[in-house]
Amino acid sequence: MIGYGGTGVKQKTVTFGEIMMRLTPERYLRFTQADRLEAVFGGGEANVAVSLAQFGMEAVFVTKLPGHELGQAAVNYLRGQGVDTRYILRSDGRLGLYYLERGAAQRPDKVIYDRKDSAFALSEWEEYDWEAILEGAGWLHVTGITPALSPQTERMTESLLKLAKEKGITVSFDPNYRQKLWSLEKAKEVTERLLPYVDVCLTGLQGNAVLGIPDAAPEEMASLTAGAQSEAVRVAAEETAERLVSRYGFSHVALTMRQSRSASDNGWSAMLYQDGRAYYSRQYEMHLVDRVGGGDAFAAGLIYGLQSGFDGQHTIEFAAAAGCLKHTVEGDANQVTAEEIEALVAGAGDGRVQR
Repeated sequence: MIGYGGTGVKQKTVTFGEIMMRLTPERYLRFTQADRLEAVFGGGEANVAVSLAQFGMEAVFVTKLPGHELGQAAVNYLRGQGVDTRYILRSDGRLGLYYLERGAAQRPDKVIYDRKDSAFALSEWEEYDWEAILEGAGWLHVTGITPALSPQTERMTESLLKLAKEKGITVSFDPNYRQKLWSLEKAKEVTERLLPYVDVCLTGLQGNAVLGIPDAAPEEMASLTAGAQSEAVRVAAEETAERLVSRYGFSHVALTMRQSRSASDNGWSAMLYQDGRAYYSRQYEMHLVDRVGGGDAFAAGLIYGLQSGFDGQHTIEFAAAAGCLKHTVEGDANQVTAEEIEALVAGAGDGRVQR
């Protein structure tokens, strides 16, 4: 494995997945109230690439987009964020869409997908120049959303992880189970095939059924919801990480621990497990501007910390702070610098005007 381990060498990071157009009613209007929709671009792996580019890293995003103007707009967006787009394929087909209704207080966010048979979902392994894409790469990041999109993307994801493993490229994987995309049974079956090729696993304290391990018990989650990380929560987090390392041999497991007090206010913290030791971040109390993409920002922060050679504590503090700040930014992708994240890690965060 290369790309981390105390060397401080940041290497080319490749992400592979779908970028979509996101359409959202203004403010907190419901779908049934809206007469106009705001458009931005986003998608799990694309969001990670954008964050890494914001940190000054070499970030490559690989996908397939339609050849019309909306596909070009997506490419322009990525280029404008500093992402390497040279390996994005163009063809006939459609651009995936998703609609987001922002929640507030006790009303949750709502997502409607319109992405079936997109240009990316119908693309094939042979269309991509994988040798060129992976040349000089030290890291590959993929989420469980990508194999869920079609039989083609399922096969491509498995083939890509195998190839990365053969080339000694570090692989990070976020299961990111989406019940609107596939069944839990199918997700478990595919994920089980992918995990032997994964080095760094990102998940949460709940939602781990796709990984074949139980969620935290209700009493532990009650402790989590109450506020500060209790001893029961830490035990549950470490047991989760130990199970995953024992079963799959991951070098690192990173867990986010979200406390959804309402759609508007969340608690947020994280844990990194490496070399048999658990490192916990501070806990943040967040008033949400936009929840989407928080996990992707966390993943990017973790990749940056590991590639930078940060120690375990600094790595998880940086990743958790990156995820926290994303919740204050509208749109799918984080728009903060490494310096802003480090300032939050150092104790800034009172929201005072910077003059």
